[in-house]
Amino acid sequence: MTIAILALQGAFIEHEQVLHRLGHETLEIRNLADWQRYCSEVPEADRRLVIPGGESTAMTRIMRDENLLEPLREAILHGMPVLGTCAGLIMLDPQHLATMDIHVRRNAYGRQLGSFTANATVAGLPSANEKPFPMVFIRAPYIESVGDGVEVLASVDSHIVAARQGNQLAVAFHPELTDDTRLHELFLSL
Repeated sequence: MTIAILALQGAFIEHEQVLHRLGHETLEIRNLADWQRYCSEVPEADRRLVIPGGESTAMTRIMRDENLLEPLREAILHGMPVLGTCAGLIMLDPQHLATMDIHVRRNAYGRQLGSFTANATVAGLPSANEKPFPMVFIRAPYIESVGDGVEVLASVDSHIVAARQGNQLAVAFHPELTDDTRLHELFLSL
């Protein structure tokens, strides 16, 4: 399978490395031509998109400049599986791509000095046991509230840090910065 990765800025290389370890190809999406190429080469049923961490304001501006906002939004609304991590989670909220019924608090844990790690159980991970998932939070958001149809998958200190709505998987942390591939495996199974 070939996975599209939004490669405007942020931690997209690390996602590529995880997906390659899992035996999948990736295609970096930087502009509308890249997206159109991906859609022409990959059957609709096999398409998937990773929106990595980075800076959501910069990503939104670049997506708008490159005419990517509407094509990506339409693909997600039509059921294409998407994994949004950290700023990628923010990109799915009603203020950005408006595909997921969540309300997000940006930079919820403060600046870079507020970065931390935690371990928590994430519901639905492909695993025989329920071992905690290692979570890396860097200038991370969290989900303040979810609407109907959104399943909360994990919380840390009473804050929602992972959720799913249909084929959309959104996490406030960076799974690509750990050796645990279970979250990417869950995304690939959508």
